[in-house]
Amino acid sequence: MANYRSTDPDLLDRGFSALADATRRDIIARLSAGEASVTDLAAGYDMALPSFLQHVRVLEAAGLISTVKQGRVRTCRLETQRLAELDRWITRYHAAWQRRLDRLGDMLNRKGDTQ
Repeated sequence: MANYRSTDPDLLDRGFSALADATRRDIIARLSAGEASVTDLAAGYDMALPSFLQHVRVLEAAGLISTVKQGRVRTCRLETQRLAELDRWITRYHAAWQRRLDRLGDMLNRKGDTQ
């Protein structure tokens, strides 16, 4: 697997862009239960297999999944390390905003107590 750095803005962009689509988020959710073939994953969608493969390719280019082809079967696997990097980026900013909101709440409470 490639070495992804969470500070690389292109990789962050590709990761979040890939997750912006409901079909791709669903693929990620389904793969969280374990590996699955493209055919099995595509069975739940009302779209042609080539269209579904485009979603798989976007997820793979973002490093969120990997695929292995054996014979005629392409198997997808979730890349949890990449998801964890996106989560760390979100968590870092979530914590910063939570601190700011806590300070704002404290300030508003103090202001309310003086009235």
